[in-house]
Amino acid sequence: MEYIVSARKYRPMTFDSVVGQGALTTTLKNAVASGKLAHAYLFCGPRGVGKTTCARIFAKVINCEHPTADGEACNECESCQAFNEQRSYNIFELDAASNNSVDNIKALMDQTRIPPQVGKYKVFIIDEVHMLSQAAFNAFLKTLEEPPAHVIFILATTEKHKILPTILSRCQIYDFERMNVPNIINHLKMVADKEGISYEENALAVIAEKADGGMRDALSIFDQVASFSQGNITYQKVIEDLNVLDADNYFNIIDLAVDNKVSEIMVLLNSIINKGFDGGLLINGLAAHVRNVMMAKDPQTLPLLEVSDQQRERYKQQAEKCPTKFLYKTLQILNKCDINYRQSSNKRLLVEIALIETAQVTAPEEEPGAGRSPKRLKTLFKKINPSTEPKKEAAPQVVAAQKDEEKKKAQLADKPQNDQLPKKTLSGIGHSFNNLRKNDKKEPSNDVKAEVKNADEQSHFTQDELAKQWRAMCIRMDKTTALQGIAKRMKNMTPSITSSDNDAASTIEIVAESKVLYDEMTSLKGRIRVTLAELLHNAAINVSIRLAEQTEIKPMLSRRQLFEKIKKENPALAKLSDTLGLDIA
Repeated sequence: MEYIVSARKYRPMTFDSVVGQGALTTTLKNAVASGKLAHAYLFCGPRGVGKTTCARIFAKVINCEHPTADGEACNECESCQAFNEQRSYNIFELDAASNNSVDNIKALMDQTRIPPQVGKYKVFIIDEVHMLSQAAFNAFLKTLEEPPAHVIFILATTEKHKILPTILSRCQIYDFERMNVPNIINHLKMVADKEGISYEENALAVIAEKADGGMRDALSIFDQVASFSQGNITYQKVIEDLNVLDADNYFNIIDLAVDNKVSEIMVLLNSIINKGFDGGLLINGLAAHVRNVMMAKDPQTLPLLEVSDQQRERYKQQAEKCPTKFLYKTLQILNKCDINYRQSSNKRLLVEIALIETAQVTAPEEEPGAGRSPKRLKTLFKKINPSTEPKKEAAPQVVAAQKDEEKKKAQLADKPQNDQLPKKTLSGIGHSFNNLRKNDKKEPSNDVKAEVKNADEQSHFTQDELAKQWRAMCIRMDKTTALQGIAKRMKNMTPSITSSDNDAASTIEIVAESKVLYDEMTSLKGRIRVTLAELLHNAAINVSIRLAEQTEIKPMLSRRQLFEKIKKENPALAKLSDTLGLDIA
């Protein structure tokens, strides 16, 4: 006897046998019973959820000569018999993935002109309709809008977003849902009972989770596992055949993490990796497990777990032991590890760090192995109580200063309230420009002449070389945190060669635009001279820093003013700007 895979052998033949699509099948049965049929339907949804199956059942029912009261086919009339024996001339199926050209659609449209010989309607089922080309869609559009009265189109697709909006607007759209785990488990139980295969419910749950919402995938995996286990499907054989990580590992890791047992977790991780499982697979599976544990903490979210009843109870028991804060923090750690996993060069170390952090979430702060920085530092010294500290005799100078201070306070207390504030004149506040100029002429006291290491070098240099080396010095200063502020302001300055006694000795003048900048640069004058002497290979240079005259201070230009200035200085740029219509963004 020829072997038929379960996905074909147990394919539903009636609406009632379709699993997990109750709302859609009820709508289709009511449409048949009332005779209110549309000329075009679109079935969309993920793979393996029954789109093509429902299209075939629907095509069979609408051509049935004696449909039942609840909208099912009778399976006795000539139309039903022809459909069951796959010899019906009223139902046409087209795979748009391999027949997506304009000629294929035109040939199909020619068949719509011929009325059915047996039955009421000609039904055209186009599978994977999103694969049609743009030209084929356009050729199909007119016939879809105004088809003959005896024609019904049923389109099926897994990617509705790729279909033209003009096609969607002419169809009744039915969105098929993913199969949930309990429905898949019940269907697999039915298939196993009919095939005489023994099973464990946990094993069927693993198959259902692996199928990811597709019944066809679940049945294919079921056949594979049944062949591997020789008709006795057990949990261990399923995870061995499908190379699935045992869920007990996830439960054990969380139990150990709550108890802060890092060493045991590392041993368990090593055994998992030695079995050939990838660390990224472990992190993803553990994150899904922690999510399920979090859902199990609240009775309202407990039904969200797509697992078997036995597994749901295990999640509920573990949720009672895990603090909510622990679950939140663990999810953050695992999500961060998952993001960085692909980019990491040492993936195992990344996984180990994530598991260690997870095991330390509930560790007390005072524990040495907690691995976290303390919220506050402990005081290194006890507070000294002045009353208990032995008094030391003060020096005579200190005693005299204290007496003078007390005498001044007593004199201020005897004066009227208005006389207590000292009078200030405006001349004593701030600095005038003349005062700044006077201060500039004085030789600063903190300008210590640093020692020049290249005393023998006296190379000649130009203004361009000076500007280049000045900028290099500023860039080096910018890397030092303490000098970043002044380095950024010095980059905008241009030192100049003011005098030259001979080919070697030169004076470099630096003009500071503000008193604050002048003071800061004066304190660094010796270091600036040593650095420039080394960069310019000239130990005979002198550095002069002065405060800028009022006429030398240039106003800050805006971006547009700077652009206009550059255009005036460069006629070619101005012409290019006018030709292309360039402007400041």
